[in-house]
Amino acid sequence: MAKVCWPYFDPEYENFSNRINPPRVSVDNDSCHDCTLIKVDSVNKPGILLEVVQILTDLDFIITKAYISSDGGWFMDVFHVTDQQGKKITDSKTIDIIEKALGPKGQSTEGVKSFQGKRVGVHSVGDHTAIELIGRDRPGLLSEISAVLANLHFNVIAAEVWTHKRRIACVLYVNDVTNQSVDDPNRLSNMEEQLNHILRGCEDDEKVARTSFSMGFTHMDRRLHQMLFADRDYESIGVTTTDVESPPSFVAQISIERCEEKGYSVVSVKCKDRAKLMFDIVCTLTDMQYVVFHAAISSDGPYASQEYFIRHVDGYMLNTEGEKERVIKCIEAAIQRRVCEGVSLELCAKDRVGLLSEVTRILRENGLRVCRAGVSTIGEKGLNVFYVRDAYGNTVDMKIIEALRKEIEKTMMVNVKKLPANAKAPVTRGWFKTSFFLGNLFERFLT
Repeated sequence: MAKVCWPYFDPEYENFSNRINPPRVSVDNDSCHDCTLIKVDSVNKPGILLEVVQILTDLDFIITKAYISSDGGWFMDVFHVTDQQGKKITDSKTIDIIEKALGPKGQSTEGVKSFQGKRVGVHSVGDHTAIELIGRDRPGLLSEISAVLANLHFNVIAAEVWTHKRRIACVLYVNDVTNQSVDDPNRLSNMEEQLNHILRGCEDDEKVARTSFSMGFTHMDRRLHQMLFADRDYESIGVTTTDVESPPSFVAQISIERCEEKGYSVVSVKCKDRAKLMFDIVCTLTDMQYVVFHAAISSDGPYASQEYFIRHVDGYMLNTEGEKERVIKCIEAAIQRRVCEGVSLELCAKDRVGLLSEVTRILRENGLRVCRAGVSTIGEKGLNVFYVRDAYGNTVDMKIIEALRKEIEKTMMVNVKKLPANAKAPVTRGWFKTSFFLGNLFERFLT
């Protein structure tokens, strides 16, 4: 029998274009008086726009304008950015990080391996185990979850929690008291069983809630979008019950038109501006298998206007009203998931097993409901941010917050911020930085 010989395939072939034409990045502080221009020219590849926006977002930059063009084999875009105080990016170390992250080193295989950023997974990598939870939200649920982990002697070293349309999605990094990842299948199985029991309540249905161990490398915010998208939270956009995550001020105007001449569907979004808005929309379009060929982004005061020229990955426009309606609902959900108006509590204390359980118990006992949360550990300090409302989804009485502050200040540092409806981005202030896991991004280039 003749021997079958398969054609040789060079595993480095897909990087060939990048080696011939490496990405070009320039940081321009001269052309515009009130912002920094970041220009990126690169060989076009699937998902490159999301990669670039993701890096800028992780650096906590505010994108005030952007122009995207990626027809043919080349990707060209210009971002007008500022820091969170609305100033230009002038620090030489930060500029160096931008150039390395978006340039040839950031696109290399070695660069990807060394850069974790806000990524989750793989199951039991290094000194942590990543857990994903999704279920029906209710007051006190986060307190119950953290209590289970504390009782099983798991320490939460990092976490991010989103709630939307009465659903909750969490990604948590945990380790044991020896600061090692947990590989014991019996302990993991016991933890999974107890967490599922809490999430499902009296309903024994996997569709109601589930616990899983994160596999593969995914950006944390993107993973939370994916989890809620898979949970089909966008289908309940029109519910009339109390919805603490979607205040009226953030209702978006979204329309989709056809550009017959060029074969594009044009998605137009107008809504109140906020931090990471562009990332959330681009992330959603990418995960729905749409390709952005051109885009124009601008902010006018507190409002944002974004326009995307897209096609499905198969090359077609959005052809049916049902498909258009689904895209509109999914973008609306993506905009609303991260919205927080009301009060934020920023807490700092010496890290220990049960710290998150202790804090969330105090919040629950004071009648507060957690809408969003971020937990991180830097050195021996546990840093937590909680966006809270009362149990009915209303703005919290500041008298309750002041009483809570006095109680918590006995054991940890507390910073209370009232978030105005027109808040565009969190502001760095005092001892605490409200961006979760930013340190991981800087470690990539400073080590």
